[in-house]
Order: sequence, then C-alpha cells, then structure tokens
Amino acid sequence: MTTAPTTKSPELAPVTAESLVSVLDTGERPPRPSALSASLTFGWRAMLKIKHVPEQLFDVTAFPIMMTLMFTYLFGGAIAGSTGDYLQFVLPGIMVMSVIMITMYTGVAVNNDIEKGVFDRFRTLSVWRPSTMVGYLLGDGFRYTIASLVILTVGLILGFRPEGGAAGAAAGIVLLVAFSFAFSWVWTMFGLLLRSEKSVMGVSMMVLFPMTFLSNVFVDPRTMPGWLQAFVDVNPVAHLVAAVRGLMAGEWNAGEITWVLVSGALFTVVFGTLTMRLYNRK
Repeated sequence: MTTAPTTKSPELAPVTAESLVSVLDTGERPPRPSALSASLTFGWRAMLKIKHVPEQLFDVTAFPIMMTLMFTYLFGGAIAGSTGDYLQFVLPGIMVMSVIMITMYTGVAVNNDIEKGVFDRFRTLSVWRPSTMVGYLLGDGFRYTIASLVILTVGLILGFRPEGGAAGAAAGIVLLVAFSFAFSWVWTMFGLLLRSEKSVMGVSMMVLFPMTFLSNVFVDPRTMPGWLQAFVDVNPVAHLVAAVRGLMAGEWNAGEITWVLVSGALFTVVFGTLTMRLYNRK
C-alpha cells in the first residue's frame, strides 16, 4: 500500500499595514469633482433614465399635444369666435400650463429614489451635496424644453404665428424653462418630505390646479370677478403667462419679466434651502 506524497504549503508572509498600502495605494487620489461636474453627471443620470425608459417622454410629447388640441377646439369658438384667433391668445398659456404641470414629476422621481435606497449611496459620495438635486432639475430642464418645442410646433401647424418672430418665441421658452427650474425646487422639498410618490402627486395637483386654471391662461382676467382678479394678480403663474405671451407677441414687458425672475429667485432661495436641510437630515 502506497501513500501519496504530501506537499508542504509555503508560508504566507505576515500581513502588515505597509504591505496593504503597497497593494492598495496604486497612485495619487483623484481630485474631488467640481460642483458643476457633479451636477452635470447627475443630470446625465436623469437623461439615461429617459433613454432606458422612453415612456417617460409621454408627458412631454403626447400630453402637450392633447392639451393644445383640446383647449383650442373646445373653447376657441365660444370665447373668441374662431379657433384661429383664440389660438394666438391661448397657445403661450397652454405652453406655460403644460410645462408647470410637468414640474411635479421632479418630486416624484426624488421620492422614488429615496424609496429604492439610492440616496443612501449618494450621501456617501465625496461630491458637492446639492449636486444630486441640481442634477434632477437639469435633466428635467431638458424635458421642459422638449414640451415647449412640441407645443410650439403643433401651434405653428395649426396656424399660430408669433409676432415676435423666432427671437420672441425663443426668449419666451427660455424664460419659461428658467422659471420651471426654480419652481421645481418646491417639488424636491415635497419629494423629501412626504412618504410616498402618490402623496407627492396628490399634494402637487392640489397646488398646481388652482395656480394654473385660476389664472390668465384661458381668458382675460378683466372678465373675472374682483376677488378672483385679486388672486390672479399675485399668482406667479399668471405673471409668467403674461411675460411669455408678451415675448411671443413682440412686446418685452419689463415689469412682468422682472416679476417672473424675482419670484423664480425666491423659489430657489427659499425652497432650495429647505430641500437641502431636509436632504442633510433625512
């Protein structure tokens, strides 16, 4: 009976701190990304989500088209006597209303990532802390631009002709997207504050419906009762509609544009600060 020869295993060198450093430390630590770089990276993440789930573009394509066709042909004859005349008045308002309604999905996306635990990973990264939120808004800014261009294209096909030309239409869209970026901070706060995305959508609709429908989107406020005119006068959406409508008509109303820019800055400062306080404490 023969026995197989046994081989003696070589002794392993003792593990020391110096040996670990020599293996793990392969070079200089990469520099911390800048605030702009981190924000753009998270913005690109939002764009990739659209690439992998293209159905997310439904609310910025089909929804605006439906709104434009429905309100133009539903109210045009009754309010202005013809759909063509009413389209000249209502299309900038529908553009504003559609984009403002879309802003609530920023809060839904934030809440959804919190529920999945993605934010736990984000908090451990050595990046500028607000970059995660800014990235959401940058990605949604692309969606707002698409919705605006879709509505403008449908309006041009139906007969809308902006008297301000291409420059007026472009200025109106830029102002709308800039205000929507600032207004979206409201929904990032609710996305962090509320427990579920259904709650975020419910609160968002409760705020957005009176702000958009009780405004100058569909009719001239002078036809409204006095108490409603008082609400329209302080409604930021109404001032945004007036500013965008004026730009597309070739009238650069400095008062309305200033009102929109100041209110957008206030939304960013107030709700951006509240959002980051909730984010740091959550």
